[in-house]
Amino acid sequence: MTRAASTSETESDPRLSCAAPDIQTEIAHWLAHLRSERRLSPKTLEAYERDLRQCLVFLSDHWGGVVSLKQFAAVETSDVRAFMSARRAHDIGGRSLMRALAGLRSFGKFLEREGKGKVGALAAIRAPKIGKSLPKPIQMQSAKQMTDADIRAGESREPWIWARDAAVMALLYGSGLRISEALGLKRRDIPTPGEGDVITVTGKGNKTRMVPVLKTVLDLVQDYIAVCPHALSADRPVFVGARGGPLSPRIIQLTMERLRGALGLPDSATPHALRHSFATHLLSRGGDLRAIQELLGHASLSTTQIYTGVDAERLMDVYKTAHPRA
Repeated sequence: MTRAASTSETESDPRLSCAAPDIQTEIAHWLAHLRSERRLSPKTLEAYERDLRQCLVFLSDHWGGVVSLKQFAAVETSDVRAFMSARRAHDIGGRSLMRALAGLRSFGKFLEREGKGKVGALAAIRAPKIGKSLPKPIQMQSAKQMTDADIRAGESREPWIWARDAAVMALLYGSGLRISEALGLKRRDIPTPGEGDVITVTGKGNKTRMVPVLKTVLDLVQDYIAVCPHALSADRPVFVGARGGPLSPRIIQLTMERLRGALGLPDSATPHALRHSFATHLLSRGGDLRAIQELLGHASLSTTQIYTGVDAERLMDVYKTAHPRA
């Protein structure tokens, strides 16, 4: 997308009527920069743009008029704190507030690099504290049952859709993929059984990594391909929707909801919980933390270390249940 095209699109957005044309132009340039140079994911871009738009709507109300670039550059810490307080009043959690502040700071830094002003107030605001919550993995037996045809015998959907969902679930748990990574796999990325044991995955920031895949998982993918009524070319996503278009993550989330009911699992059993289960179960079986970091595609080991807390918690539960003096 060219700078001119992105500017035009942003200026025509009625949701930004609270912002003057000069700041709309810079927002378009900022988003284009994040997309092409920083290579942020579409969802992160969407969230950053939404957070900035909400801030501008608030400031327009707060100041009583359309927000210009000069006014935004002169924003004070009290204004930013008032915005954060307003968001918290709408039951927005600490993690979302932290992301909102990160997006605003990103825009402020962009303006400074472009010589459009220095928004010092954003740097002076302390990020909100967020409580640390441990991932909630699914029990090993239940995770394995996700692909069991007997569990879903009462469903009235077509067999090829059963096969597709089973293959996706198997990849989430068997290779620890994010749902976006699984649904982004092209047919050429997945070897046929007996012809390879790794898949090429494109993760966050368009970074690719090689991930081992079990033969049982490859068999399930092959079973799906064999019965899929739609043409699956090598350079297109292998998992498709009922009409042959891209498969929505929401479809897999709904499938997981049905499986939760069939298996008696809590609401925390989501598609992403299968990725948590992959990491936790590997660690409990003696897996190396560095190796698990590589498999998950984590940029920092500290992100992976959260699973040591999950494993320690599980061991304490076993201790309290089994030890005669506990």
